[in-house]
Amino acid sequence: MTISARLILLCCALGLGPAVARAADAAGPEPVEQSLAGEWRDTPPQPGEAGCFARQTRPAVIETVTEQELVSPEVRDRATGQVTRPATYRSATHQRIVEGRADMWFPAPCPEAMSAEFVASLQRALQVRGLYAGPVNGVLDIPTHAAIRAYQAPRGLASATLSIRAAQEMGLLPWLEDVK
Repeated sequence: MTISARLILLCCALGLGPAVARAADAAGPEPVEQSLAGEWRDTPPQPGEAGCFARQTRPAVIETVTEQELVSPEVRDRATGQVTRPATYRSATHQRIVEGRADMWFPAPCPEAMSAEFVASLQRALQVRGLYAGPVNGVLDIPTHAAIRAYQAPRGLASATLSIRAAQEMGLLPWLEDVK
């Protein structure tokens, strides 16, 4: 059975219909881009700010640097200028923090919007993309969170909490002007 035929069967089984499968097959794989990278911010939501937000802690970025340090310089014969003993070096390794650990805030669906029906739709959307293999049960469980992270991480947001932008990209929420 070809991949296209399997995709049509999968979409029909999920209730999405063969037209969705053909459109997905014609479009090819989704491009992985940094579409969610600009969605987060360093400041928490202000009191009275509309919408819900989720917090993710970004780990520190540490760089390891290895340098060659001179232990003893070379020694030359005074008469001929030839090297009688070459210089010796040792490797010195140290680490430095490039970016410190920080909290990131990003727009997320409010808890009351995360109904069993919405989560089941999310699971189907992740399943069609090959990121979720569990049952479509409407429960926001560990495999669902792992699939959310697998969807968002290549797009610049390494979080297991669904963002508004990711939900919009998957067709689960409408695109609105006031939502980043």
